[in-house]
Amino acid sequence: MAEVIENKNNINPWLACLPTMAAAFMFVLDETIANVALPHMAGSFSVSREESMWILTSYLIASGIVIPMVGWFSKVMGRKNFLMFSILLFTISSAMCGFSNSMAMMVFSRILQGFGGGGLLPCCQSILLENFEPQERGKAMAVFGLVIVLAPIIGPVLGGWITENWSWPYIYFINLPIGILALGLTKALVYDPPYAQRQKGVKTDFVGFFLLTVFLASLQIVLDKGNNADWFNAPWICWLSTVSFITGVAFFVSQFKNKEALTDLSVFKDKNYFFGTVVQIVMQGVLLASLAILPQFLQALMGYDAFQSGLSMMPRGIGALCAMIICATLSNAIDNRLLVIIGLALMGGAGWILGTLNLQIAPINIAIPNILYGLGLGLAMIPIITLSMATIKNEQMTNASGLQNLLKNIGGAFGTSIVATLLSRGGQKHQFMLIEHLNDYVQPYTERLQAMSSAFMTTVDPHTATYMGQKMIYNQLMQQANLMAFIDAFRFFAVACIVIIPLIFLIKGIKKED
Repeated sequence: MAEVIENKNNINPWLACLPTMAAAFMFVLDETIANVALPHMAGSFSVSREESMWILTSYLIASGIVIPMVGWFSKVMGRKNFLMFSILLFTISSAMCGFSNSMAMMVFSRILQGFGGGGLLPCCQSILLENFEPQERGKAMAVFGLVIVLAPIIGPVLGGWITENWSWPYIYFINLPIGILALGLTKALVYDPPYAQRQKGVKTDFVGFFLLTVFLASLQIVLDKGNNADWFNAPWICWLSTVSFITGVAFFVSQFKNKEALTDLSVFKDKNYFFGTVVQIVMQGVLLASLAILPQFLQALMGYDAFQSGLSMMPRGIGALCAMIICATLSNAIDNRLLVIIGLALMGGAGWILGTLNLQIAPINIAIPNILYGLGLGLAMIPIITLSMATIKNEQMTNASGLQNLLKNIGGAFGTSIVATLLSRGGQKHQFMLIEHLNDYVQPYTERLQAMSSAFMTTVDPHTATYMGQKMIYNQLMQQANLMAFIDAFRFFAVACIVIIPLIFLIKGIKKED
C-alpha cells in the first residue's frame, strides 16, 4: 500500500474519492431525473409521449455501448484522460440538452451525453477500489454505494420539483456545476498507476465494436418498445430480437477468440466475480423496476402528483443512509456475505409488504416498506460489489467494472420491461377474471347496481341512471384489476430477491486482517 500512496504523491485515498463520487452521482442521477419531465418535454417539442421515450432510450443505448469498452479506451487514452474526457463530454452535452429546441437536437444531445456518461461509473468504481486494500474496501464502498443508491431515488423527486417550480431544461443545467467540480478534482487528485496509463500499439477490434453496437441498440429498443408493440405479435419485434440474439452471441464468441478484443471475458472464470455479477444483475432489475412501479401506483390509483409520488420514495434514502453506517461499521467485523443475505431478505420482505397494499392506505404504509427496502438495498448492494471484486487483480479492475456495469444495465432494462408487461397483461387478466362476477345472476352486483341507479334517478331518467351505475361499477372493477396487477408485480420482485440468496453461498468471503 505504501508504494501506491507514493505513486499518488501521498494523496489521501479518501480525498481521492471525491471526484469519483461526484462523477458517479451525476451519471446515476441522470438515469432517473428526466423521467417525470417527459410530458413537459413532449409538449415543448410537439411530439407524442411515445416519441418522447426516445429521450430515455437514446441515452441508455449510447451509454450501454461505451460501458464495456472502458478498458479499451483506458488503454488508448489512459484511464485518467478518458475519465476527464467523459466528464467533459457529459457536462457539455448536458448543456446542449438544456438548450435543445427540437426533438432531433434533444436525441442527438442525449446520445452524446450517453457516450460521455457510459465511462463514468466503471472508471470511478475501479479507481475507488484500487485506492484501498481489500480489507478497507468495505468502508469505501459503503460511501460510494450510498451515492449510487441515493441518486436514482433522489432523481424523480428533484426532477419533479425542478420541473414544477422552474422548467425542464434545468434538470440538465444542474449537471454543469457538478461536472466542472468533478473535472477539476479529477485533474488534481486522480493518478494513473502504470497499468492504467496510455499504452502504445493498441489495436482496435472493429468487428467487436460493430457487433456490440448492433446487439445493444437492438436489445434496448426491443425491451423499451416491446410491451407497447405487443411483443412477439409484432413482426418487427421478432426480427429485431433475432438480430440482437445473433449479434450478441457473435460478439461474445469474438471476444473469447480475439486476442485483441474490446473486452477481456476471462474475468468470468473468477467465481466471486461471476456469481457476484449475477446477483447484481437481479438487484439492478429489481431496483429500477421498483423505482418505476411505486410512483405509477401512487399516481394512477392514489391520485398523487409527480412531485408527491417522487417524494414518497425518500424514505428509501433514510434506509440507505442507515445501511451505509452499518456497512462502514461492520464490514471488517463480520462476514460481508451475511450482510448481503440480510439485505436481500429485507428487500424481499419489503416487496411482499408492498404486495399487501390496498386503496385505503395511509402514507405510513408506503414509508415503512420503503425504509426497509432502502436498508436492504444498501446492506446488499455495497458488500456484493466489494465481494465480486475481491479476487480481481488491480490491472483487470477497469475491464471487470465495465463488463459488470454493462450487464447491470441490461438487467435494469429487463426489470423495467418485465414490470411494464406485468402491469399491462396483469390488468387485463384480472379484469377478465373479475368481470365474470358482473352479471344479473350475482346478487351483490344487482344490489349495488340498484343502489347506485336509485341515487342517480334523482337527477336523470331511469335508463341513464342504470347506465351511470354500470359505468361506476365498471370503473371500480378496472381500479381493482389494476391494483391486483400492481400487487402481483410487487410480489414477483420480492420473490426474485429471495431466490438469489443461495448464490451468496457460492461466493468466497474476504479474509479479515488481525
